[in-house]
Amino acid sequence: MLGFRFCPRLRDFPDRRLAPIAPVTTYPSIAPLLGKRIRTDIIVEQWDDVLRLVGSIKACHVAPSVMLRKLAAYERQNQLDVALQEIGKIERTLFMLDWLENPDLRRRCHAGLNNSEQRHALTQAIYTFRQGRIIDRSHEAQQYRASGLNLVIAAIVYWNTIYMDAAAQHLRSTSVAVPDDLLAHTSSVGWEHIAFSGDFLWDRAAASAGRKTLNLPPESRVA
Repeated sequence: MLGFRFCPRLRDFPDRRLAPIAPVTTYPSIAPLLGKRIRTDIIVEQWDDVLRLVGSIKACHVAPSVMLRKLAAYERQNQLDVALQEIGKIERTLFMLDWLENPDLRRRCHAGLNNSEQRHALTQAIYTFRQGRIIDRSHEAQQYRASGLNLVIAAIVYWNTIYMDAAAQHLRSTSVAVPDDLLAHTSSVGWEHIAFSGDFLWDRAAASAGRKTLNLPPESRVA
């Protein structure tokens, strides 16, 4: 409803069950794969409220996290919350069917997850002094700390992207094939070449003109 595609990697996929709308007995050949039926009566009953909620989120009148906290705060399970869960089961079932039938979808989901995990690993590597934890007490200080961390990550990604492009251009100038479809699978969040500790000479770095040359093998430099 908000225009987003539900594409996670379900780690416990073999243990999950498809949620049918019709009775399970309607599909005897795949009955072992089916779980509980979708409660369509709850969805129909709460549909107007679901649309109002979606409209409020889309118009930025309420944050999704705030709405989830409010729904979770009820002592008894709210009917709107139940309807959203049933709609979620429908979306998850449709996604599971796509996952089974579409190898390209599986590859794209795994690639996206690998990029996210690599980004988290870079965050941990940068923030090793506090073991990846933000210990500031005030909300403002926490925001400053997180913003600074994101700025460092963005600088590393920018640096890597520039030199990866220069490396690709160099290879192409030496008649080495660098297909664009392979470049799409490269990642710019590597940090093995970056020192996170020591003395940083900012004045000297600011005074240097231009970019550093590529670190080429000796035979490449001679050629």
